Amino acid sequence: MSNFNTRISEKISKLSDSQIQGLFEAMSADNQMLNSIIQSLTSGILIVNNDWVPVHLNKAVDRFVLFSTDPMDANAEKISLSEIVKDEDIAAFFKDCKDLNKTNVSQEFTISNNGGSVRFITITVTPFLSNEELAGNIIIFRDITEKRNQEILLHRMESLASLTNLAASVAHEIKNPLGAISIHIQLLQKAIAKARGKDNQIPDKKFVENYLDIVNEEIDNLNKIVVDFLFAVRPVSANLELLHPNQIIEKLVDFLKPEYDKEKIGIEVELCKEDIRLLLDEKLFREVIVNLSQNAIYAINENKKIKDGCLKIKTYIKDDRYHLEISDNGCGMTEEKLSRIFEPYYTTKATGTGLGLTMVYKIIKEFSGDINVESELNKGTTFFISIPVPQLDRRLLSFDGEKPQSKKMPDSTGYDSESEEGKK
Repeated sequence: MSNFNTRISEKISKLSDSQIQGLFEAMSADNQMLNSIIQSLTSGILIVNNDWVPVHLNKAVDRFVLFSTDPMDANAEKISLSEIVKDEDIAAFFKDCKDLNKTNVSQEFTISNNGGSVRFITITVTPFLSNEELAGNIIIFRDITEKRNQEILLHRMESLASLTNLAASVAHEIKNPLGAISIHIQLLQKAIAKARGKDNQIPDKKFVENYLDIVNEEIDNLNKIVVDFLFAVRPVSANLELLHPNQIIEKLVDFLKPEYDKEKIGIEVELCKEDIRLLLDEKLFREVIVNLSQNAIYAINENKKIKDGCLKIKTYIKDDRYHLEISDNGCGMTEEKLSRIFEPYYTTKATGTGLGLTMVYKIIKEFSGDINVESELNKGTTFFISIPVPQLDRRLLSFDGEKPQSKKMPDSTGYDSESEEGKK
């Protein structure tokens, strides 16, 4: 296009008025076509200058972000984009990109519509070139809600593969109460038949109630087994949003501290300095921490060889993953117990259901994370949880008419990267 404009500018003095008018109409039609294409895109396109003042946007942008004032009014008043965006997280992202001269970066956000449903979007910032010079940035908004929902559905389908073994365990658990009910009903029937055969009188009331009490007790046991089974197999209903995990942990530790003080158990917390966000359900994430903390209290109280019980919570970032470690110096576990702790109905507690750690495992998998555990008898246990940090990398290429070439532009740190000829 630039070569075409150069040739026209060189020959325009030789063109007739009708030729100039025809050329102007053709260029106007091309401009109108280009603008129509941009306005028809489902992705939001917003262009800012080097001062991050909006200069152009399409209609789709309004679906992704709310403004306190019209961006074109902000352009007239030279107001930076971050100052007119209502969403605090998105505004902070734009301000960070402006202050640190970041480009070629992308970040995920969650937004809520008027109905309260959550949508996932990505915002990508790429350089805007004009005459081979950096003239600003192009901001692209994309809706990835369907992609995220498909990933969640896939995780739930994978969890169903373990239901065969779980169903077999439940069938075994149900057989014992059913057998007891059957035997006591038969005994009751025989006793009544025998009494009616003599003097047509039913057995003593207390005698009958003894059998019925046992039957009712076993029915309650059956009901508990079925309820626990439904709890174990029901898919985790996670409403995933981009949240700050460290903030959730800090609030939860403050909530749990009185209980630990009562048990004379110390809490040590070491959280990473990075202010990252993860795709989490806050309620379920809290459930994971609470469950592991309660297990730690039980394990510490069971270890008679220590005087000072302690729970340690540590987080750090490594290999684009958020790592959470929860350790205690409790009674620990043998290798045999360690290999079965995530199995449904397996418990080492006298009053445990054996479903707490099963649910923890399901929740972490719902977050696309991993969970592992290490334990040593009479020394303690550590749970290792890792959850991926949402991150998208983008590489920008320009086209010179013959082959793609990488451009010398500021990277996400604000420094220039070396130009390098791309491959065909």
